[in-house]
Amino acid sequence: MADSAARLLALLSLLQVRPDWTGTELADRLGVTSRTVRHDVGRLRELGYPVDATRGAAGGYRLGAGGKLPPLLLDDEEAVAVAVGLRAATGIAGIGESSGRALAKLLQVLPHRLRPTVAALSSVLDRAPENTDTDAPDPEVDHAVLTAIAKAVSDAHLLRFDYRGALRLVEPYRLLSWTRRWYLVARDPASGDWETFRADWVEPRMPTGRRFPPQPLHGGDYTAFAMQSIAASGWKVHARLRIAAPAEAVLDRIHAAVGVVESVSATESVLVTGADSLETIAAYIGMLGMDFTVESPPELLPHLRHLAEVYLRAVAPGVTGG
Repeated sequence: MADSAARLLALLSLLQVRPDWTGTELADRLGVTSRTVRHDVGRLRELGYPVDATRGAAGGYRLGAGGKLPPLLLDDEEAVAVAVGLRAATGIAGIGESSGRALAKLLQVLPHRLRPTVAALSSVLDRAPENTDTDAPDPEVDHAVLTAIAKAVSDAHLLRFDYRGALRLVEPYRLLSWTRRWYLVARDPASGDWETFRADWVEPRMPTGRRFPPQPLHGGDYTAFAMQSIAASGWKVHARLRIAAPAEAVLDRIHAAVGVVESVSATESVLVTGADSLETIAAYIGMLGMDFTVESPPELLPHLRHLAEVYLRAVAPGVTGG
């Protein structure tokens, strides 16, 4: 019985390594006859693991999709890699809790010989603070929202959702994780416009089940598009600033995701930027080192005055400029 059980696990492991095997290949790897392979495949099916078979000279076996997840049989390097990866994923919003549960299950059954390796890696790997560029709390994304978006992208189904008070119907193409946030890159089927949506602001409606013919983004770089559009529409607050410098000089000082730069003249440009708070915009705009005026919003001005007074006091007590 022990040999039979071990052989079943070995067979299941082989079926997970690659999608297709012939009966002869499996028999050679397991050191049994093709008849034994057929018998073991039948036992796996009885246990609820769907093994698809095709007949003929080119026939063989493959592990299909079923009603439950088969045990994942990992070699030593794979088990360590998954453990370390899951530990890192516990800091990603939307999947942190589920990653922690998966890690706990893996550590519970991890072979004793691998535990020192995982423990050593865990003890020397530190996680630097993720939220270093804003005073706003990290957004929380429901795992069900990420799942609904990902499924619509995978199935090429139109996605309907509420977004900041408006009902939207889009063609979903990519789900992007960047700076502790999740974003959806999608196309409006009516206007043909491409947009980027914050996943934590998405409230999915019932699945449409309606397929759409994919229309790839021009250039094909969904990440670059998302990072550029986030600057204009993916933040809680935005500001429009007139900069006393040409557009090329401003672009040399900022990342594409920080803002959209419009050329006004050979000596002026407009920067449209955003953040999760006006305080963050006020702090970061000073890093340009260029003269500017605020076109909008007027609520940004008090934050700039406050920082100006703080910096002026730092120069020397009692100095008022001049």
